[in-house]
Amino acid sequence: MDADAGTWFLSRAERGNLATEVHAGGAGSPAWSDGNLVRPLIHGASYFARLHEELTALQAGDRVWFTDWRGDADERLLADGPTIGDLLARLAREGVEVRGLVWRSHGERVSAPMSGRSNELLSRKINDAGGEVLLDQRVRLFGSHHQKMFVIRRRDDPSRDVAFIGGIDISHSRRDDADHDGDPQAVTMDPRYGKRPPWHDAALELRGPVVADVLAVFAERWNDPHPLDRRTPYRMLLQRLARMPRHPEPLPAAAPPPPAAGSHAVQLLRTYGVKRPPLPFAPDGERSVARGYAKAFARARSLIYIEDQYLWSTEVAAGIAEALERNPDLNVIAVVPRYPDSDGSLTGPASRIGQLRALKMLRQVAPDRVGVFDLENSSGTPIYVHAKICIIDDIWFTCGSDNFNRRSWTTDSELTCAVFDTTADTTDDNAELRATDNGRDASRPLARWLRLQLWAEHLGLDQNDRQLHDLAAGLKLWKTSADALDSWHETDRRSPRPTGNVRHHTPEPVSALQRLWADPLSRFVVDPDGRPRGLHGTARF
Repeated sequence: MDADAGTWFLSRAERGNLATEVHAGGAGSPAWSDGNLVRPLIHGASYFARLHEELTALQAGDRVWFTDWRGDADERLLADGPTIGDLLARLAREGVEVRGLVWRSHGERVSAPMSGRSNELLSRKINDAGGEVLLDQRVRLFGSHHQKMFVIRRRDDPSRDVAFIGGIDISHSRRDDADHDGDPQAVTMDPRYGKRPPWHDAALELRGPVVADVLAVFAERWNDPHPLDRRTPYRMLLQRLARMPRHPEPLPAAAPPPPAAGSHAVQLLRTYGVKRPPLPFAPDGERSVARGYAKAFARARSLIYIEDQYLWSTEVAAGIAEALERNPDLNVIAVVPRYPDSDGSLTGPASRIGQLRALKMLRQVAPDRVGVFDLENSSGTPIYVHAKICIIDDIWFTCGSDNFNRRSWTTDSELTCAVFDTTADTTDDNAELRATDNGRDASRPLARWLRLQLWAEHLGLDQNDRQLHDLAAGLKLWKTSADALDSWHETDRRSPRPTGNVRHHTPEPVSALQRLWADPLSRFVVDPDGRPRGLHGTARF
């Protein structure tokens, strides 16, 4: 066990859910996994290519388990195929055990009158081929299953077992790359994103003992004995159309964890809302995502860097604001979408109001130490930021399914990896200056590499550019880049376009009249609170 990881990760007691067997921390073992190899995969095209590579190498007797919020059976993993539905169905026919849990209800847009069609078609295609994919609606009212994972286990070689966790659904619009021309198979979004919305996303590839922990997360949900959905005629019809079995087949006995593969410690953080009937593995819910961030924010010294789809909710912003108040040397950089994905007259104000309040709270505390930005591609089309990444001080980072909003931290089922590289970064020139307490705060290679990769792309710089390496000067660098691109747009693009894709983020305000209905819609539908009632109205999780 690495002692430094324990100062960043939650103990079992701090997680607050003693019912789960995941990271149970018994017999003195830590509530996380050591000896792993973590590989960040930036962009959906990179993730889909790796997923395709791993899936096509499987043989009869191997196993694939996955969860998803949305799956489109016809989404191509590579430019020339195959589709995810065809590939998983072929594996099932060839004797690979394919099991999945996908959310029963969702639509192309929030306002869609029909829901669940894409997931129902994916489930039916795999089930017809001999797999077992369940439409799962065991969530609280207005909640969803938002976890996105793949677990692949080999019958004969556990060292090749691999898991993927992140924010990328196996669905339309996700297969984009660093050029950000968008996925040819696109979803309909706010028209300002164009017909092929540019899409920024991320996932993690995991090897080592943590693969067994990810499978345990899947198994807890699979083995929940409660009905998958309310037994109404319509719901029963959906299950019948998806060729879902009446009773899920039991999972095989758990295999030993894969052998150690690297030097990365990984803690799986989750959200489960409080519901009735209760989840047997989280009877009072679980909010370790929120608690994990709270612990890390309290340790932040130089930089909190966030890429997020929303950055809503004052409850979420409160922990960051406290960190800013506590440490005058701390800067915050956040990258968010320029517009909500559906910015209509009804949904737009209800989506923006929470972000406006969160940003106001942060800027009131530290107006000169908070920078919020959005992105555009080289053609000037806004890039939809769907990545869910947080990097603190080049030491600890997260990537997963949760967003920075009350819904993700209290209501929806979420799964996020917190990662701590147990080797110190010998290439960081400033590490010695920041190091205290026997190197506890020295930067770590993997967190630093991830930040440099993301910043190099967004700012249009080489990853080895010295400007990227100084955390203290990072916010100034981002502001300078955004100033240049904003100014270029204001001067009608008469000069060569500046380097980078960064713009200052200025959300459209919500009028007093719009707040009359945007407030309750945001509170109860868009961004609900799934905590026990005693925690409502507080910043505690």
